[in-house]
Amino acid sequence: MVMGVISRSKNVLVQRGWAGACWSIRDGQQFWTGKKKNAELQQRAMATLAYDELLVPEKGSFDGMRTVMFMHGLLGSGRNLRTFAKRLASRAQEQSAADFPGWRLIMVDLRNHGRSADRGFTPPHDIPSAAKDVVDLIKTSSFGWPDIVISHSMGGKVALEYSSKAAAGYYGDALQPKQLWVLDTIPGKIPVVNDFGEVEHVLSTIEGLPDPLPSRRWLVDYMLEKGHSRSLAEWLGSNLKRAGSGEEMTWVFNPREATEMLNSHREADYWPVLESPPKDMEIHIVRAVKSVRWLPDVVSRLEKLSNTGKIFYHVLQNAGHWVHVDNPEGLADIIVPSLVKLNKTENNKQ
Repeated sequence: MVMGVISRSKNVLVQRGWAGACWSIRDGQQFWTGKKKNAELQQRAMATLAYDELLVPEKGSFDGMRTVMFMHGLLGSGRNLRTFAKRLASRAQEQSAADFPGWRLIMVDLRNHGRSADRGFTPPHDIPSAAKDVVDLIKTSSFGWPDIVISHSMGGKVALEYSSKAAAGYYGDALQPKQLWVLDTIPGKIPVVNDFGEVEHVLSTIEGLPDPLPSRRWLVDYMLEKGHSRSLAEWLGSNLKRAGSGEEMTWVFNPREATEMLNSHREADYWPVLESPPKDMEIHIVRAVKSVRWLPDVVSRLEKLSNTGKIFYHVLQNAGHWVHVDNPEGLADIIVPSLVKLNKTENNKQ
């Protein structure tokens, strides 16, 4: 159980940590430091995912708030989605006006990524294990089962695994989300083509590098020398943390385990979930129009499922795979109306 005194700055509260962590103030906002005095709490925290929690309340309490969980892609972390999550919550709040109770936005770091990379998760490092990690986190947290899950890339398959198995009762008393958003994720098996081949090449390159790395600049220069783009090199540089007091850096993800997760991501097939979606759960698939991952037969199959009303299929213009970075306003235009509609529907049930 998470305990602590909560304070707010305007109408937004940011927390950071994992189950059993402690509170601290940083830059005028409240964060979880992860510093624990109790060894038992520390051992318990080692078994759960790290996460950020952003609250956008309109009331003085958490009563009636909707919970949205965000799941990042391969080699990413929850913080990659934090800016977009704030944008989404603000837009939803504006459009919902006075009857909007507020949102709890949970941005997890999946196993072997971000602040969960040193949590010591046991093999196999695959999609089902990553989904079970999410269930374990929710069961030890205070925010409860999410109303909505928004997932990107590999996180999309983790979300499909978690949501479909929760609906089937696989996790016991786990509750399925009411809405599932899958952003630029191929639902079925993925052939090694286009940028997936590049991802494998990048991971292979990373595994051969020294650890710790001499510096962030050293990594960027090295990747450029190997023929990778500057944007990719600098993005990889953003996934480093200091290894000590000097310039040496180390990864915020585990390269070897991330490769195992990539292989599982490519092999996992969730077409059966889309073809027979769980009752009372909306599944929204968003395809970025500039993303090179989508083959014609996959697009055709999604369009047919959408026409039968089994899923909601959206096309995001002016965006490649990094949808929340390339066109965040357009992506919010697609998602927000469904958030507002869900909020009103749930309020009418009460």
